[in-house]
Amino acid sequence: MKRTGKLPGRQYQKGAVAIIVGLCIVVLVGFLGLVADLGRLFITKTELSNAADACALAAAAELKGDAESLERAESAGITVGQRNNVNFQDNAVSILVNSDVTFSDHLAGTYFTKNAVAAASIPNMKYAKCTLPQTGIVPWFMGIMGQGAQSVTAHAVASLSPSQTNCAIPVGMCSQTPPFVSPAPTTCPDGATPDSHGFCIGKWYGSRFTAGGGFTGNFNLIDYSPPAGGASELSALLTGAGQCNLNVTTPVGQTGMQQSIAQAWNTRLGLYQGSDNVNNAPPDFTGFAYTDTSWVSQFNAYNGTSGATPNFLASRIAHTIYQGDAAAGLNLNGNPRSATAAQLAANGADRRLALMPIVNCDGWSSSQTVPIQKFACVLLLQPMQGPGDETFVEYRGQADLPGNPCATLGLPGAGGGVGPKVPALVR
Repeated sequence: MKRTGKLPGRQYQKGAVAIIVGLCIVVLVGFLGLVADLGRLFITKTELSNAADACALAAAAELKGDAESLERAESAGITVGQRNNVNFQDNAVSILVNSDVTFSDHLAGTYFTKNAVAAASIPNMKYAKCTLPQTGIVPWFMGIMGQGAQSVTAHAVASLSPSQTNCAIPVGMCSQTPPFVSPAPTTCPDGATPDSHGFCIGKWYGSRFTAGGGFTGNFNLIDYSPPAGGASELSALLTGAGQCNLNVTTPVGQTGMQQSIAQAWNTRLGLYQGSDNVNNAPPDFTGFAYTDTSWVSQFNAYNGTSGATPNFLASRIAHTIYQGDAAAGLNLNGNPRSATAAQLAANGADRRLALMPIVNCDGWSSSQTVPIQKFACVLLLQPMQGPGDETFVEYRGQADLPGNPCATLGLPGAGGGVGPKVPALVR
């Protein structure tokens, strides 16, 4: 028997796929809205966080403790923060005056607007906080499901922290204030006032190497790990990076002068003996020596003037080598080999601007240790001739104050740096 017509019930299945697709579209749009709108909020939050970080860092950089510091800090935070954009970089960040930038004396303390901080408390304000809200974010898809405008907020807190800086050499500067020096110096050669440790920027200070048992002079070799240190340890610090784990409370000891230490010191000026060379003991970019023969004024060889002699910065640019004993007014033992200008250019590094700890040398003997008071930035002016011979350095300022030329990474020091203070995010 021949079967004709359609199968039973086939007419009842028409449009079933369309219904299923319609139901799935609703679900898919819901998921798409969830992903797209939440993603948009996440991106906006990230952009806002960048603005808050920039705001807090700029504000913290102005926290210097003076009466106008909070005014400057708020202004700097707003100016820098508003250079950022949100909402896929389409809209500028808006930061409210006397509302979104606040200050506190403790990280976890109460934060106040600049106008709410008492005048007596301004020097104690160490932390700057930026709170940046972004409101009225209308959803792209979730709005059709009744979801209203959304808001996100970003917070950032920054403070000033000592920056990382180059490592210290094993030489200690003797504080120029009582009891070591009495009375303390009151004027500098250029008429300026000595700093808090009695030093003058640009002034030359001689060593104690020639003093024998009398120990008069302004700096001496020190031991960062008393009593274990010796000539080999100090020599390695001078030919290498120096003592990098720095702490202003570390007690240091005194050590005697030896010829091997002088040879290690001289590598920083590109002068080599024995197995030392530009590869295992990097020089500075210049080996030109500054003495009373080559720099008659005996002041500010770093960037000053003294006749036609190029100062240190000019010698660095020209990669000027050590000019020889006769021209330098020195008599180096052992006739060290001098690096060439090409070697100074290719292998040079920041080796003659160095950190020296400042210590109290009053009554300091080889059996005593003394705490480090602060770190000084100095210029190594000349090679060491050897034990019993005078050597000079030029004082360039305290290492934690802005403007000193000792190299700094501009980043907060791990475990506490000793360089100039720079803004750092703390939350």
